[in-house]
Amino acid sequence: MTQELRDPRQISDLNPDPFAEFTVWFEAAKAAGATRPDAMVLATATTAGVPSARMVFLRGFDARGWVFYTNYESRKGQEIKANPSAALMFYWDVISRSVRVEGRVEKTTSEESERYFGSRPWDSRLGAWASQQSRVILGREVLDERMAQLNHDFQGREVPLPPFWGGYRVVPERIEFWISRPSRLHDRFCYRKQADGTWKIVRLSP
Repeated sequence: MTQELRDPRQISDLNPDPFAEFTVWFEAAKAAGATRPDAMVLATATTAGVPSARMVFLRGFDARGWVFYTNYESRKGQEIKANPSAALMFYWDVISRSVRVEGRVEKTTSEESERYFGSRPWDSRLGAWASQQSRVILGREVLDERMAQLNHDFQGREVPLPPFWGGYRVVPERIEFWISRPSRLHDRFCYRKQADGTWKIVRLSP
């Protein structure tokens, strides 16, 4: 049963488990008709601190963290390899709330990546092979030709998981829940991971 979306005014109104609190907000965004409630901004940075951000899609979450899938050789993959820290942001205007996540990044298991890849549509699986993500190409026809060749090569066969493709999990150390309020005096509640694995909730000034 979906839990009711509360209107927390105090820390005591929040679930002490940030993943349980996130679940309620995420389900509420879906129920309210958010176009892509699973869309999230992923921010990474180089070792020199140069940031980059892009939209990715949430493909699962639990007490271990938030999962997305991509090409490991893409710009974000290279930045994560060099600097395995990232931030996520969800914004749901239909409920006037957002969630920010900050933490370290780890790869999902090969079994998790295989399972998710096998659930993707045929064309999406071929697309993972066709795109050398983030690399310069001469034109759209390059992709079209690769897809045509892959369609021919894999016709009637299973499309295997590319060795350069798979999942990442953002393991949170800090999670902020934001609620829009009048006069820009928004509510900000921040869960901070403690050394013993528990979470401490603090209120931040807007």
